[in-house]
Amino acid sequence: MTTTRDAITAEKAAAPHPGRWLAMSVLALAVLLVGIDATVLGLATPYISEDLRPSGTQLLWIGDVYSFVIAGLLVSMGSLGDRIGRKKLLLIGSVAFGAVSVLNAYATTPEMMILARALLGVAGATLMPSTLALIRNIFHDPRERSLAVGIWGAMASAGAAVGPVVGGFLLEHFWWGSVFLINLPVMAVLVLVGIKLLPESKNPAPGPWDLLSVGLSLVGIVSIVYAIKEAAAHGFGLNVLATAVIGVGTLIWFVRRQRTLPAPLLNVELFRNRGFSGAVLADLLTILGLSGLVFFLSQFLQLVQERQPLEAGLAELPAALGAVTAGLIAGHVARRFSVRTVVAGGLAAVGGALGVLTLLDRGTGYPMLGTVLLVVGVGAGFAFTVTADVILSSVPKEQAGSASAVSETAYELGAALGIALLGSIVTGVYRDFSAPAGLPAGTTDAARESLGGAWESAGSLPAEQGAALLTTAQDAFVDGLRMAAGVGSAVLLAAAVAAWFLLRGQKLADHVEH
Repeated sequence: MTTTRDAITAEKAAAPHPGRWLAMSVLALAVLLVGIDATVLGLATPYISEDLRPSGTQLLWIGDVYSFVIAGLLVSMGSLGDRIGRKKLLLIGSVAFGAVSVLNAYATTPEMMILARALLGVAGATLMPSTLALIRNIFHDPRERSLAVGIWGAMASAGAAVGPVVGGFLLEHFWWGSVFLINLPVMAVLVLVGIKLLPESKNPAPGPWDLLSVGLSLVGIVSIVYAIKEAAAHGFGLNVLATAVIGVGTLIWFVRRQRTLPAPLLNVELFRNRGFSGAVLADLLTILGLSGLVFFLSQFLQLVQERQPLEAGLAELPAALGAVTAGLIAGHVARRFSVRTVVAGGLAAVGGALGVLTLLDRGTGYPMLGTVLLVVGVGAGFAFTVTADVILSSVPKEQAGSASAVSETAYELGAALGIALLGSIVTGVYRDFSAPAGLPAGTTDAARESLGGAWESAGSLPAEQGAALLTTAQDAFVDGLRMAAGVGSAVLLAAAVAAWFLLRGQKLADHVEH
């Protein structure tokens, strides 16, 4: 009798969820929103700079504080979803994300904008781990799950494509805050439809949510990222070293505490799995190499090549289209060849494409830019989709939220570090440009704060002087972008080598789970 009951239970557990693809459409909508939000800011940056007049440092904080906060909270939120229910956390976070988007849209000072972006990071930390964890629990067939993860990645890329195009249209017709308000209808649909279609899932025996671990995780990650950012921008001072020591010490305390808790916030033993660790490292290094460059590419298209926002958005489409296509077929290709071939090959392709950008100048034609963006999209689409599948396949369903959060933490931490390090390279090179002689000191200082500031300063000068200042500033910006591209290329090629060795023998599952 017991054997029969166990067999029936196993059969039910393995049975496909009847509404799984409809549920997947809701999860895809959430990912689409996050993708849109990530790319819209890059296009809006010149307008925010003109309106709010942030300093160069404040502009970087506007760009990366979202990633700082979300990186610090992802592990905690993934673990919270395992405990209270991933559907519940996703819906609560979606409502909060929509509400805080309004605060972003109506920010009136750089400080208010930085705070609004930080609060958006708190809400955003609930979304991505919940979506991946729900995929892990809805799809029991590994091949179906690979396709679902591919759709998940493709929608993130589609968001990256839709963001610049829709954002460009809005920026040409409305004020910059409108790019944040587009979150509201998407969130409304997600919540209303998600209540009906998404199944609830959580760890059946999660244990308590350890608030001390939550604090340690947040303080440790944010301290380390902040120290790296400050070191890149201003060098190693006493405050940087003190912050780094606090961050490292806090994370060591966090890890030790997880090993003693009966129900840890994060199961650190997951990192003993070489495939899991290799996938996480590949994600972190890839985003580090890409993010800082992508953040400044929109400014290059608008403020250097002087394209309109909509045209700049359309110019970035090849990257998203390549990522969508690669994401949908990545699982099949990884089974046909091997996980490490697909991941390492994708990363090497992105690294090579970034290397080509070291040849960039103000007059670079679109065929070269478009080709580079397409290769970047295809390579990243293959790598990210397969590493996400590896991470999900490496852990039991009960720990899907925590594992997904680790994956997303690597992603967001890489984004924060990329903007901090590569962004600081661009900013550092830019600030050293030699302004034309005879300009007022205040005008030169404002122009050196940011390229948007240079445009504003040039507009206040006689035509000939303004053109000379703008040309000098644009050349300096491109010099910084080329240097950042070289560093990003080196990081991506190093990530490809690491993935080749760490993912040796790793395979995607083929059998339905019981």
